[in-house]
Amino acid sequence: MDTDHARLIESVSTDMSAKEIIERCRPSLEKYENIYQDLHRHPDLSLQEARTASIVKKHLEDLNFDVHSKIGGEGVVGILQNGTGKKVLLRADMDALPILESTGLDYASTKTTRNAEGKEVPVMHACGHDMHTTALLATAMLLNTARPLWRGTLICLFQPNEETACGAQAMVDDGLYTRHQVPIPDIVLGQHIQTLKAGMVALRAGPILAAVDSFDIRIFGKGGHGARPDLCIDPIVTTGHIITRLLTVVSREVQPGELAVISCGSIHGGAAANIIPDYVDLKLTARAYSPQVQQKLLEGIERVVRLECQTSGATQDPTIKTIMHAPATINDLAPYEVLNQAFQAHFDGNLCKGEPKGASEDFSNLATACGAPYLFWNFGCVGAEEWAEAENEGRTAYIPGPHTARFRPAIQPTLETAVDSFSLAALTFLGVR
Repeated sequence: MDTDHARLIESVSTDMSAKEIIERCRPSLEKYENIYQDLHRHPDLSLQEARTASIVKKHLEDLNFDVHSKIGGEGVVGILQNGTGKKVLLRADMDALPILESTGLDYASTKTTRNAEGKEVPVMHACGHDMHTTALLATAMLLNTARPLWRGTLICLFQPNEETACGAQAMVDDGLYTRHQVPIPDIVLGQHIQTLKAGMVALRAGPILAAVDSFDIRIFGKGGHGARPDLCIDPIVTTGHIITRLLTVVSREVQPGELAVISCGSIHGGAAANIIPDYVDLKLTARAYSPQVQQKLLEGIERVVRLECQTSGATQDPTIKTIMHAPATINDLAPYEVLNQAFQAHFDGNLCKGEPKGASEDFSNLATACGAPYLFWNFGCVGAEEWAEAENEGRTAYIPGPHTARFRPAIQPTLETAVDSFSLAALTFLGVR
């Protein structure tokens, strides 16, 4: 046992609460603020997380965690076994987005890289994964320092490729719980930054994030001169009908009150104003909380796309390729009640009831793959002054949020809140001595 831990045992009571442990053992966060800025300045695109993974690996090794790397790509897992007890998995994601940053921060990213298709793209941590990673690194430090005061097994998992909703399943498929011998957790815990006032934490039972399916679709026609559309089969017109008709799947086939969203985010066809193209490519997503509703959306997309192509006289059947799938994130009730009580005691008036979001995550795959319950919550990142100004003007919904070029979390108290919530959740389910 090292000197720091010996002093800790001498100076504290063994019946300390989780809150007291956190306040006593929380590391100086200046080091981690620097790590956050470094990760933000040097983001790694999905499937390219080698630099971030190397930082994570070294940090965990320095804390004497049992470290496993290169899982499902650049995934890293650190395991700290600390006697008999529960096994708790904390998850953070590491990848960034192909967005050109326009925050004006002195640590803003100017990085570009080639994506999976070989196209040069800008890269930005526009979804807060740099904060997630930093918070889990600091949490690993806190819980390592506090290990005389808790028992069980802590599993810190750093996931690659979340932005395409593939990384969690890739880690599972790569033998996360088998070949890599990561202990099967009793509970899986995750959190995500949100445009709430910094210092706030939002937790709820039941649906928290929607299921998502994303598609690449190609609509075929017959190209020709724009002056003779009668000699063509215009796939742009067909695509317009498809998009309009898909909106009615939501408005006319799903019961009012159920979350159901179909969005088309990309349409590309042709290269000149006077040429009708041979085909059009579109990308779209479908989202719902209910598996039954999601299935209705998927069936509706298939039906509408194929029938509209037939109606237009398309030269061949459309191609419909699923490029991403993630299940709904639905917090388990029993552990929610336990954690909600702990969060209330620690955060008091800064705890609020979370609202279901239409966004999606692949986090739950880490739990369902081994039959474990899970909880997922949000923490705020908007500085107090910015929040107060937006609140006074009634525009808090328009504060630049995740997946935007101007997303700029206030480092503090965002980081401290994220570390406290992760640490408190871990201690709540690990148990203190």
